[in-house]
Amino acid sequence: MTGRAGRPVVPDEEPERPEPGQPQQTRARRRRAALLAAAVELLTEGGFAAVTHRAVAQRAALPLAATTYYFTSRDQLLAEAFGLLVDSELATTRQWVSTHGLRAVLEEVVEADRMRQLALWELYVHAGRDPVLQQIARRWTDGCVAVIAEALELPASETRVRLLYTTVSALWLEHVVEQRPADDARVLLDLALRAVT
Repeated sequence: MTGRAGRPVVPDEEPERPEPGQPQQTRARRRRAALLAAAVELLTEGGFAAVTHRAVAQRAALPLAATTYYFTSRDQLLAEAFGLLVDSELATTRQWVSTHGLRAVLEEVVEADRMRQLALWELYVHAGRDPVLQQIARRWTDGCVAVIAEALELPASETRVRLLYTTVSALWLEHVVEQRPADDARVLLDLALRAVT
């Protein structure tokens, strides 16, 4: 017996049948989104190693076979979860900049949710060994540079923009990993911002 796209239906997997009054595609999108949300939660709580097919299925309250039905591999699941984390982080950063200005956002980096930041940075570093994750990591970097450039009203290619981004990301990573005092980071962020404006 085969399922969607000629794939075999695994015995403990429910065939994709629409619920009453609900198109099949809607149900499939909802299940896939639930699996991705579960992967993001597990990444945030326990990092790279916490994301297994079994753990994701349990967290999403779906059959184990659903993870392999919607994601061809653990790597694909991790990549898409990383992409969601990056997109969410960039959207939050853009909103903070437009509401509070660049200086407030640079300080917000220091106070950010540590577990979420650890998940992002863990995948970022792992991207050095994985070309798919590397593309997502580059999207994150380019997005952060673009946010800073817009706030400073400078082109993203401007050296000062890159310098500020590099300073912020180094302090950010140091703070997340080593949990150094936030006041030290704020002083350095302030100096960096004054140097480029």
